[in-house]
Amino acid sequence: MKRNHKCLLILIALSLITYLSISWAGGQGQALKAEEPVLIASCGQSPAPVMLKVILQKLKVNFEFAPLATPQDLKTKKDAGRPYKTLIVTMGASLKGMGAAGISIDDELKRTGELIDEARHEGIKIIGAHIEGMKRRAQGAAAGDTTDEQSIDAVAPKSDLLVVNKEGNADGRFTTIANEKKIPLVEVEKNLDLMAELGKLFQK
Repeated sequence: MKRNHKCLLILIALSLITYLSISWAGGQGQALKAEEPVLIASCGQSPAPVMLKVILQKLKVNFEFAPLATPQDLKTKKDAGRPYKTLIVTMGASLKGMGAAGISIDDELKRTGELIDEARHEGIKIIGAHIEGMKRRAQGAAAGDTTDEQSIDAVAPKSDLLVVNKEGNADGRFTTIANEKKIPLVEVEKNLDLMAELGKLFQK
């Protein structure tokens, strides 16, 4: 009897490990879902939001594109009776992009923090996306430029789900955040993989 009980406990433990690996490691087999409409925003004004825009268009996902989105955008949509269900915030800074918008990284961090706080208040699912690889990390930036990492710090730990380019996670930065904050992590190697994962995420 004791032996059977011990075997049962082992089977339960193995089942739990399998469940956690599917739920939290992301990638193949993850069963996470997100709802429409979606708002695409940016923390750092890199080209990443445009990449997401093209992919969501191909997937025929109902979304709006506002890299400089503010909390008021969420409130306006809610007041109109058509609240956003998902907010995707891209991570990775572009000094050129911020310069063209006439803003600094401090402006971006403040706006993004307020946007995420409002999304959390409204019960909107938050997806943190870092999809441009290591080129959009401090390792590829000019000496002393930490804007990429600051954008990651502002978004990743506050996300409900992380979707990242595998190359950009070569140092395990996002894995560490995901493990510490218990956030599901999906890694992709190329844009076709990203489209496939987003397709599963928004599958109707």
